[in-house]
Amino acid sequence: MGTFDAIGIAGSGMTVYQTWINAISDNLANVNTVRSTSEEAFRARYVVASSVEYGTPAGTQVSSIELGDAEGRLVYEPDNPLADTEGYVRYPDIDMTSQMTHLIMAQRGYQANAAVVDRAKETYQAALQIGRS
Repeated sequence: MGTFDAIGIAGSGMTVYQTWINAISDNLANVNTVRSTSEEAFRARYVVASSVEYGTPAGTQVSSIELGDAEGRLVYEPDNPLADTEGYVRYPDIDMTSQMTHLIMAQRGYQANAAVVDRAKETYQAALQIGRS
């Protein structure tokens, strides 16, 4: 595996983690999105990643983005303008604690892959300096 392979693999990891961060951010931004009971709740996004072991480039990729439960959770809010005749509205079934934990993991994964890219770049530049000497 060469320097450029390491950069390509880490770059694919950064792409997956960025997609994961975007999905989590979308989920967190919509955690309090209220809808009437006749509509679907906001559906959380969940990134599914897979490895690419052979071919060019090797690394990881986003296989799919799965959607959460459309049922959500019913909350009794009779004063809400979207409430049905019984006083219920629909919220997404998103656990903020879980989403924040996943956000930290995704950020750390992104940072780790960025560090690999930086180190591979430094190694390549050092090899060029040796060649010039």
